This record gives sequence, structure tokens and C-alpha cells, in this order.
Amino acid sequence: MFRNKELKTEIIIDAAATAVLAAVGFFVHPLAGALLLLLGVGLTALHLLHGRRRYAKIDALSKSIDRVLHEQDRILIADSDEGELAVLTSEIRKMTVRLKEQSDRLAAEKQLLSDAIADLFHQMRTPLTAMNLLVSMLAEEDLPDEKRLRYLRELKTQMERIRWIAETLLKLSKLDAQTVRFAPETLTAAELIDAAVEPLRVPMELKGIAFSTADNGAALHVDRAWTVEALANILKNATEHTPAGGSVRVEAEETALYTRITVRDTGAGFAPDELGHVFERFWRGRQASNDSIGIGLALSRQIIAEQGGTVTAKNADGGGAQFVITFYKTVL
Repeated sequence: MFRNKELKTEIIIDAAATAVLAAVGFFVHPLAGALLLLLGVGLTALHLLHGRRRYAKIDALSKSIDRVLHEQDRILIADSDEGELAVLTSEIRKMTVRLKEQSDRLAAEKQLLSDAIADLFHQMRTPLTAMNLLVSMLAEEDLPDEKRLRYLRELKTQMERIRWIAETLLKLSKLDAQTVRFAPETLTAAELIDAAVEPLRVPMELKGIAFSTADNGAALHVDRAWTVEALANILKNATEHTPAGGSVRVEAEETALYTRITVRDTGAGFAPDELGHVFERFWRGRQASNDSIGIGLALSRQIIAEQGGTVTAKNADGGGAQFVITFYKTVL
């Protein structure tokens, strides 16, 4: 406490003032001098006690900050009823709370990164193992041409699977990091549906799946590329879960408040206990194919949500799955 130059100066001034007043008092009358001397000593003592109390609070505040800096879980900064010290305490509490929130957020992001890397390794392990086996079989010198072509096609399929996994996880990471800048534009639902279904026309044809649409001239204001990606993943899911000879239908409607796109298929639909997990990352339902990764629908939901929309899943009347995408025109 006495290392503070300001406090030492104040005490010296108090002592000098007390001495001067006491000297004047004794000159006037001994009793007056004694009273002034006692008053000065008392005021100086009160000043010292106040300074000591103030520095005790500052010391407690310093220890609290030290605990925060050493990453203790709880932030214990006591309130102060003194003017300037109260303001300082309040500001330091705000700062430490902010630092703790940032520290917790960084820890959470670190855990997410660790989980993402683990998921990436887990998802890529299967196709990499298959590719390694295929390369070994292709190395056989007496391998018939028919088998060689079949192995090459399978190798290409596994390579495409790895590419899709990597690109999808990268897109999810960009959305998580909020580095994606959407560029909304007005386009018709027909344009969006045509672009989304284009890469799926061949798989649908091979399975004999009938695809139909009804858009009634509906339009929406969204980012073209990202929204096509979202709808394409939902259509891909419908194609994979629709049996041969089934059908997939997409309907769009526009109102004064929203534009809604509904995707229905004639597959097995969802079990009641699965509906709450449909959009979770790396979740695979009991009806999922062996090639299913469980990230396509998660990416779709995040893309739609980032643009202020919603997407839900349920069992359609009459069987099959139904996805409903809604983009609102106004904030209600």
C-alpha cells in the first residue's frame, strides 16, 4: 500500500496540515492546539484505513483476475460499492466474462475440428480400403479384360465417393465458420428443380423411377448454386430410398408470405424414432444404403437455414418420405 506514490503524498500533506493547524492552535490556546492535533491525527488515521480497505479490494480483484488468467472455471470478481473502483470492477468483470466466452468458444471449435477430422477418417476408411483391394487385383497379370473393366469402374466409383465426401465436408466447414457469402437472386422454382435433378436423371432412369414436377410458376429469392446443392441432396436421398419402378415428385407453391417446395417419394419412409435424427450429421437410418454417408441432408438443412428458410421431414400420406422446404419472403 505504501509503495503508492499518490497515497504517500496524501499522507505527507495530511501530516503537514495537521502540524500547521496544531501549531496555530497552540499559539492561540493550548486546548485549541490539542484539539486540532487530535482532529488531524484522527483524519489521517481514517485516510489510512480507507486506503488500506481500498487496496484490500484491489488486491482481491487482482487475485480474481489471476484466477481467470489461469483458466479456472468460475469467475469470482466481487462487487465493489466505491465509485471509481466499482466502475473498474464492473468493466473488468465484463472483460473477463468475454474472455471466458471466447475461450469456451475456441475450445468448442477445437473439439469440433477434432471430431470432424475423426469423422473424415472414419468415412474415408471404407472407400480407401476398397480402392487398395481393387488396385491389388488390377495388378494381376492374367486378369481377364472383363474383370479389369469392372474393377476400373468400381475404382472410379470409390474415387468419386471420396471426392464427394471431401467436398461436402468442406462446404459444411465453410458454413460452420460463416465464411460463405450468399448471393441471392430471383429465379423460378422450375429452374431450381431442373438444375437440382439434372445429375440424378441417369440414376433415376436406371432404376425406372418416374420423376414429375408441378411448380405453378412459383419463384423464390435465394442463392442459386447453394440452393441447388441443398435440393439436389434431398432429391438424391429420395432417389436412393425409392425402389425400382417407384416415383419422386416435386411440387412448388408461392404465397404472399413464402415459397414452398415439397419432395415426395414412394420409398419406405421413416421409422417413428428416426424422424428426430434425419438432419443430423453422419446419422444413417436403418433403410440407408451401404454407400450412405449421412451428411447430405445435414448440409441441405444448414444451407437452407443460413438463408432464413426451414426444411422438415415426415412420412407422406400413403407412404414414402416427404421433405418440405420453405423460404419466407418476410420476417414474421
